[in-house]
Amino acid sequence: MAGPVVLVFLLLLGSQTGEPRQMSPAGPCALCLLPWAPCGVFSPITSPLAGTVLPAGSTVANSCGTEAEQLCDFGCDCSDCSDENQCGYLRGSVALGTPFTCDFEEGDCGWRDVSTSAYRWVRGRASLAAWGTGPHSDHTMGTNLGWFMVSVSPPAKATAMAWLRSPVMQGAAATCEISAWYHLSGSGEGARGLNQTEQPLLRLAAAYGDEVVGLWQSPEHGGEGWHQLVAYPGRIAEQFQLIFSLTQPPARGAELALDDIIFRNCGLWAPEPREQLCGAGESRCGRGSCLAWHRFCDGTDDCGDGSDEDAAQCESFTRCSFEQGLCGWEAEVGQPAWERNTSLNLGTAYGIPMRDHSGSSRAGFFLHVSSASAAGASGTARLSSPTLQANISCSLVLYCHLHGSATSSLIISYMANSTKHLVRERTGDLGSCWVRERVDFKVTGSFKVLIEGVAGGAGTVAIDDLILSPGCVWEEEEPSPALPSRAGAGPCAAEEVACDSGGCVGAELACDFAETCADGSDEKRCGATTFEAGAGGWHDVSVGQLCWGVQGGTEPTDTVLAGAFLALQAGEGQVVAAAKARTPLLGPSGPACAMEMSYRIRSGPQGFLAVSVADHATGTTRLAWHTSGHGGTAEGRVHVPLGERTQRFQVELLGLVDLQDSASAAVDNVMFVQCHPDVVPPGAAELSCNFEKGTCGWYQDQASDFKWVHGTGQGQGSDHTTGSGYFLAADPSAPWSRGQRAQLVTYPQDPAAAPRCLSFWYRLAGPQIGTLNLKLLLEGAEETVLWTRRGTQGSIWHRGRATLPATGRQQYRVAFEALRDGFLGDMALDDVALTAGPCGAERSCSFEADACGLAASGQHTWLRQSNGTGTAAGPPADHTTGTAAGHYMVVSTARGSLPAGHTAALTSQPYQPSAPTQCLAFWYQLSTGTPGSLGIFVEQRGMRRKVMDVSAMEGTAWHRGHVTVWPDGDWQVMFEAVGAGSDHGYIALDDLHVSDGACPEPASCDFEQDTCGWSSPSDPRLHAFAWGWKSGVPLAKYPGPEQDHTLGTRDGHYVHFDTRVLGLGGTTARLESQPLPAAADSCLRFWYHMDIPENLACGELRVMLHSAAGQRTVWSVAGHRSRGWRGGVVPVRSPSEFQIIFEITTRRWPMEGTVALDDIVYSAAGGCHASPEGTVEEKSFGSFTAEVVLSLLLAIIILALVATGGWYWLKRRGLASGAPTESNAPQGFDNITFRDDKVILPPLPKEGDED
Repeated sequence: MAGPVVLVFLLLLGSQTGEPRQMSPAGPCALCLLPWAPCGVFSPITSPLAGTVLPAGSTVANSCGTEAEQLCDFGCDCSDCSDENQCGYLRGSVALGTPFTCDFEEGDCGWRDVSTSAYRWVRGRASLAAWGTGPHSDHTMGTNLGWFMVSVSPPAKATAMAWLRSPVMQGAAATCEISAWYHLSGSGEGARGLNQTEQPLLRLAAAYGDEVVGLWQSPEHGGEGWHQLVAYPGRIAEQFQLIFSLTQPPARGAELALDDIIFRNCGLWAPEPREQLCGAGESRCGRGSCLAWHRFCDGTDDCGDGSDEDAAQCESFTRCSFEQGLCGWEAEVGQPAWERNTSLNLGTAYGIPMRDHSGSSRAGFFLHVSSASAAGASGTARLSSPTLQANISCSLVLYCHLHGSATSSLIISYMANSTKHLVRERTGDLGSCWVRERVDFKVTGSFKVLIEGVAGGAGTVAIDDLILSPGCVWEEEEPSPALPSRAGAGPCAAEEVACDSGGCVGAELACDFAETCADGSDEKRCGATTFEAGAGGWHDVSVGQLCWGVQGGTEPTDTVLAGAFLALQAGEGQVVAAAKARTPLLGPSGPACAMEMSYRIRSGPQGFLAVSVADHATGTTRLAWHTSGHGGTAEGRVHVPLGERTQRFQVELLGLVDLQDSASAAVDNVMFVQCHPDVVPPGAAELSCNFEKGTCGWYQDQASDFKWVHGTGQGQGSDHTTGSGYFLAADPSAPWSRGQRAQLVTYPQDPAAAPRCLSFWYRLAGPQIGTLNLKLLLEGAEETVLWTRRGTQGSIWHRGRATLPATGRQQYRVAFEALRDGFLGDMALDDVALTAGPCGAERSCSFEADACGLAASGQHTWLRQSNGTGTAAGPPADHTTGTAAGHYMVVSTARGSLPAGHTAALTSQPYQPSAPTQCLAFWYQLSTGTPGSLGIFVEQRGMRRKVMDVSAMEGTAWHRGHVTVWPDGDWQVMFEAVGAGSDHGYIALDDLHVSDGACPEPASCDFEQDTCGWSSPSDPRLHAFAWGWKSGVPLAKYPGPEQDHTLGTRDGHYVHFDTRVLGLGGTTARLESQPLPAAADSCLRFWYHMDIPENLACGELRVMLHSAAGQRTVWSVAGHRSRGWRGGVVPVRSPSEFQIIFEITTRRWPMEGTVALDDIVYSAAGGCHASPEGTVEEKSFGSFTAEVVLSLLLAIIILALVATGGWYWLKRRGLASGAPTESNAPQGFDNITFRDDKVILPPLPKEGDED
């Protein structure tokens, strides 16, 4: 098979956008260095993902005519830094706030697809219409509005390769870091498809001179989602290009997307205009900058002009590049052993160095030891130096490469007087890069340097460029110190670890949060430590100029850092990167698992401390906690949730501060609590919870960085319990939300012998919100969706219920799952309650999870299905989601399924009366032709009554039916389909809903109980947003009028839309009625409220009629400030069935302000003879109360005056003492109408109302 295609991609990082060309090789500490922080162009092409023509890049490049050799060199020569545009990066990313970045939001940044087949790269973006089949969002914005590069059109039967190449870049500094995010998604097999032996392989390479040198490649196993790649190209002293190559195995339909390519610290220092004053321990480079002495003659061009590696100056250093042999070093024979080889010979397996360090060449030599060369043994390869004598000072610089395994290690020691002295140890996976190490030998007398390598798992350990300082004097004539004999196989096998007390345990039992060794030593070096006796299992995996190390010296009275602690120190690496320390492999862990630690950070605002969790099974690293510097000292003790992990994992500690600015960071007293999966914390069985004092038995699934947040609302609404308490919320638009789902999970619950009912209150708000699921996870079985809702339900609390079935002898778990298949809005949960017995009839049923207890009877049955998976004929899309994946109930009325006159019944569970009248609403669809008839019956107290009958309908749309029920005890509804003997046909049902109160007339609604069938189209392909539903209570996140029109109070409800979201993601928001019959002289009356500033009033509110004949606008008003509720009256005429549509649209972006609608009244006959046109000034609750009080006072005064005058007049007439006459006129309440279910107060005449 041909080698994988390499994509070329050039990464260089220098100064901030717009800054002068002088750059710092270190640069400021910045939070954007966090791996998870959102920290010439080819012709336009069509993206199959977006379905739109993609614009060619239009960002201005080189506006000041800079010389070619200064273009794309990570330094700004033009005043607007446009010489650094279209370089594979732009001068900066507005969204991320990082310089020299390509986020693909403004074009392709100069990247070109150079593939030689139909398999290629294009610029595209995610599609909610195809959610789950590719990237569900970009990485920059975290929504479907952002752009990325994505692979398209892989062939089905052959290995295919796609190439993406950068423009030419001028060179890279030794400190250069290139990072990017890539997203891997499987084809129809879903996530399981990515666990096959072969999966797509992404590589990054640099092309310069005659070489194409690999910098990074994707791991062999990885889950779906966004993953970060980080590459360190090292010093490149000539022009180069970067190439991304993607290799697709045969018969795999996986897609790979690429986003947020960032170049950090890639620019060289500009020559100093005058000599810089160097500090102690520094010397001057040829370009005028200063460099520490120990960075001279270390095998890296730190100065950028080679002056620090001048051959004459470095002649006294002893360097071994292994190009000609081992240079007097001795590799001990055995298995495993250090072997001399090249990348060209070793191939491209994951973990193998892709180049040597000396010449950055595939043909260059280095020494390596791998698990394959050890033939499965777990021994140590040893390399020893000639006998040395330290003269003043002796130091060793070498470059190591540890990659592919979390357990590989490199140990540097020296042998003196037959004793081994440890100097430095590196453990873990440092990434695909060569890392500089420097050690000093403070020795008197003869000694030998001993370098040992242990390759764990599928990893490789390699070394190159061993450089001894002039103070290391060779003594070949003297007797050499004896090396210790090679240890035997040891008491434990390859996959075991030794106990301190003797004996062995399996490696998977070490650090699993349960003591297996008799003395508990298998859990002693696992990260839980006070650091008094050492690192406690933490190992430094830093690759840059900072590292983690144990140090002491605090005062005994220090309450945060007592005694020894783990602190940031100066490191020996050549790049600028956050320091990183890791625990050994831990776990598995349970849902309540957490790490506690004390911390202190003294830093500017760009410094930080962070904790993340690395899951090697999925190739993901997710942020668990972080804190930034604030220009002072921050300290405390923190509880970091780690959550449930079914595979072993590592905890990472990251830190970045500027040590030269007296900054510092440290941690101490690390503990792991409630981590073993079998350790069940108190309260784990408490599924009933109002979330006032915590989350009870519900735990955050930490496997996603999209989280449920325990809080009080943050402007999205109050809780359900008290109106001022706590609830759980998930916000897909939060800056930290990038995961595909957020789950709340329980611990395994005891088997349930009988069904139980789980009720809860939920809120789904926002113009583009996703899906909320309730799932049952039965031991040993696939998860089952018990309940689901999708799309906005308004800023209103709704009650949901689901029956948890009996589970026999099996344990079970329950999970609430929020999906990010929408990005604007929020979800909330409160007042979860678990009670005995089944739930009974569900008042709202979309059939997405199940049939909601509706039972089919008769020989011919109803089926629950979707058009995408169903076997019976049915509607092409359901009503709930508007897609082929949505579910409904359907019965075939074809002659062979339901003969003429035969019936198929669908009966609900009993509904309990909750009001004197109740409204049953549902959506139905009958096929064209003669599908038969649908009868709706209500049964109570054994009596069945037909309340509705449908035998035909116009068109193929879903139609809404409703029936007002006067309950006399429990009642049931029955849907009965009757066959007509036709060849084909079906009858379908969807979205049943029972609400309190009588049903309003079709398309009429005061929005107090629900939205009466008014809805926004759910098909995401329309690129439209949904209207919301709320009360007048002010919400910062969802603004609107503080009084509705119906009641004139904050408690009244209306529908609303915030026009700020209109723009790139969609330019319209529609509110549609149910289909209505043809109208000859009908009338639509409504009240609207607008609060749109005049300078941003670039859109309008329209009323349109949509029918088979097309769509026409019958009323419109431009955006403005209405200063209250205004009435609208629209005559309606349509020769055929139609829908009324309220639409907000914008002609340009941005538009800002709110629009609200209330009291929509549709009169099917009689025309528009009376108009509610007018204005009602909106008044605050305070002013309303004041007016009432003043009016009452004024009325009392007037009554007093009238009474006084009347008494005086009566007295004068001599009638004051006469007997009163009786009257039959009603005494009081003459303006109030009573009904059996409500009191209706006629509205008082308001300002602007017609008489």
